[in-house]
Amino acid sequence: MRPPAAVLWDMDGTLVDTEPYWIETEYAMAAKYGGTWSEEHALNLVGNALLESGVYIREHMGIDRTPEQIVDELLDGVVERVRREVPWRPGGRELLADLRAHDVPCALVTMSWMRFVEPILEHLPEGTFDTVVTGDRVEFGKPHPEPYLKAAADLGVEAGDCLAIEDSNTGAKSAEAAGCVVLCVPNHVPILDGRRRVFAGTLAGLTTADLAGFVSGR
Repeated sequence: MRPPAAVLWDMDGTLVDTEPYWIETEYAMAAKYGGTWSEEHALNLVGNALLESGVYIREHMGIDRTPEQIVDELLDGVVERVRREVPWRPGGRELLADLRAHDVPCALVTMSWMRFVEPILEHLPEGTFDTVVTGDRVEFGKPHPEPYLKAAADLGVEAGDCLAIEDSNTGAKSAEAAGCVVLCVPNHVPILDGRRRVFAGTLAGLTTADLAGFVSGR
């Protein structure tokens, strides 16, 4: 079994468990501006493009801030938390190292913006990701296929020959629409079954050979 042509990684909830940081920051914003918020609203944002989340927060939190202002303040709060501690998900860094050892290209495909991604990349070996696609580099965010199509194009491979790793249904839709096989590792929100989706409870213990098996089975 051959490994995938490339592995395309989601970040939030997949490589790092930053969703609690986002939720804490959302609640802090609601308290600051006299808005209302709930866990249900917070989970509805998982995997979404940031400006779409800003629109949602403005409407459902009921605060007088533009989507752009909301996103900037969210990023300030989450970056501050990440700089204090990066909450790695089990097995992610080990699997990245194994893929590098087998010369499998990797891309990071996240709807977060680059200024949030940079302090996380600083904690990984240089060259861990061959390309990084962020929400501020694409016109259409997940669940649109553009982010994964762009990552594959950056690497010079076909998206249909790649494996994507995702933790949300929104992200899985994006990768599947691009043609990827999707390894779904649910975290904070459920992921529906799909024709090109395979599931694992954790990345811990997975190897390049395991990913080859997922791709060959699809």
